[in-house]
Amino acid sequence: MNSLLYALFEALRCHRWLRLLACAFIFSSLGNGLTQVVVFGLLLQWDAPPLLLTLAFLLATVPGFIGSVIGERLCQQFSPISLLIITELLGLVALLFPLLGVHYHSIPALLAVQSAEALLSGMSWPALTLLFKRGLSEGELPAATCLENLIFASQVLLGTGLGVVLFQKMSVTGLLAIDATSFLGSLLMLRLAGREFTAPTIPLPADVHEPVALRWQTLTLRQKRSLLILPGLAAVGSPAMALLPALAQQFQPENAAELALPLLFARNMGQLCGPMLLKRDSLTRIATQPPLLMACLSVFLAAYGVLPLLSGWIAPALGMIFIAHLASNIVFAAGTFGVLSSFQIAQIPAASSKAWRWQTLSASLFTGLAAMTTTMLGAIHALYVVSGVALLFVALVMTRFRG
Repeated sequence: MNSLLYALFEALRCHRWLRLLACAFIFSSLGNGLTQVVVFGLLLQWDAPPLLLTLAFLLATVPGFIGSVIGERLCQQFSPISLLIITELLGLVALLFPLLGVHYHSIPALLAVQSAEALLSGMSWPALTLLFKRGLSEGELPAATCLENLIFASQVLLGTGLGVVLFQKMSVTGLLAIDATSFLGSLLMLRLAGREFTAPTIPLPADVHEPVALRWQTLTLRQKRSLLILPGLAAVGSPAMALLPALAQQFQPENAAELALPLLFARNMGQLCGPMLLKRDSLTRIATQPPLLMACLSVFLAAYGVLPLLSGWIAPALGMIFIAHLASNIVFAAGTFGVLSSFQIAQIPAASSKAWRWQTLSASLFTGLAAMTTTMLGAIHALYVVSGVALLFVALVMTRFRG
């Protein structure tokens, strides 16, 4: 068998630390999914304006830039497992923000937890990629990409799915208590993974632990393209995802929360299933052929583009969201694998944090444009204009680095 899922099963069978790490992220993603449902559910219940809903997505992105810089520096001082434990501890503390938001009916407090999660995600990304690069052989790197989608699966099936079901039936405090328990479970699994971690017994360069500064002029064409895939995805995808709750408000103004949360669930299901359909060699082919990347991004935008035509048709709308993120996460998997496979171990913290920062800047820029355009044209036209321009821009950039 040559599927990514089979590659993951093989790697999990061989590495106990990887099994424990997967369990840790299952717990963590449960909490992240619940937090996402609580924040957007409350914003919709409190009749937050479309601009604020878009701003919530922006605040869940921008701090990741700072986080990636911090994470890159901390990778030089702490082991990857230790850094992941630190971010989980801080994530547990950040649950104070939604508690304060509920108690004081404070929208800024809800937005603060989004920013905190973005900051911590940016911090953990260099550590996670470095851990995969150190602990897995070159042939096992596709398993790392598939594990990213196991994390999405946890957020879908446990976090967002459970949150959608319980949001109207359980108090927000109860949901946050489950959230906190998930962080504690993640911390336990990470501690156990740290005790079990062993790197492959292969000869490594003497300077493998020394930080390496990446200069654009010295990178190969493949390395440059690998760094640009995730920012390109962010440019096209972020405006559409940021506008999703506002689109739900326009479809069903009287019942936006009940529509938006299933849309979020469909989004995450697409994120899960997309890369699961790929084979190992597909990752390399997609990551090295810009036309395939652009085809996936075009499918994503087309699926979002027909949403305004499906007003009142919930099932087809859910299907379109699923298809959109099926396509976008094939691009995400290719971008993740591209960074892991194109750079050496000593370069991984710098390369992964650089890709994350560029992704954050791209998402922030185009989401900000979407927010401004929404105030002038409305959410539907903002979707067409901003994401359409982004798709053309990414096509031009990818054509420049084709080959």
